[in-house]
Amino acid sequence: MIVHQLQVGNMQNFTYVLEDEDTSQAIILDPSWDLDEVNRIIEKNNLTVKYIVNTHHHFDHTLGNESMAKETGAKIIQYASSTLKHDISVSGGDKIKFGNSELEVIYTPGHSKDSMCLVGDGKIFSGDTLFVGTCGRVDLPGGDARELYHSLVDTLRKLDDDLLMYPGHNYGTTPTSTIGEQKRTNLVMQPRTEQEFLEMMGIG
Repeated sequence: MIVHQLQVGNMQNFTYVLEDEDTSQAIILDPSWDLDEVNRIIEKNNLTVKYIVNTHHHFDHTLGNESMAKETGAKIIQYASSTLKHDISVSGGDKIKFGNSELEVIYTPGHSKDSMCLVGDGKIFSGDTLFVGTCGRVDLPGGDARELYHSLVDTLRKLDDDLLMYPGHNYGTTPTSTIGEQKRTNLVMQPRTEQEFLEMMGIG
């Protein structure tokens, strides 16, 4: 799987075009701004876009859905609890397949009720659940610090250290990292109780 990582807009968002190199099928992850650049990658690499996938429903990750769906004919995939318009709902453990590539859906609520990460081919696309050096906000509608604690500690901390992490925003010192590096260096990934996490997040 080839990863095309694009920083878009003025909120340091990442949009991804994920290319199955065997078949040239692709998915677009979190389209929002700079769609001409997304289209340039699709055309340059002669890709067929099968799906548009959103890691969660916030506008800065979904703004380009309708335009890209119209342009490519791709179906829009979101987590089952999303309230936004989409064609296909997925839940934890489901697989998103394009060409010979496959990504597993991992449910990680906390930043929002419909937040999910995608894991496959030695990579994790962590959306706004986990950034390089920090984590997503919990003070927006649907945010829940307790849920985020369990997503980070019970779910992401148990993943393979070698997974290459691609976050939803370029908020860290590097645009990518590994889960192992985040376990070692990211404050939000350090062992602590739920109460300690809530206090660190300014709650409780």
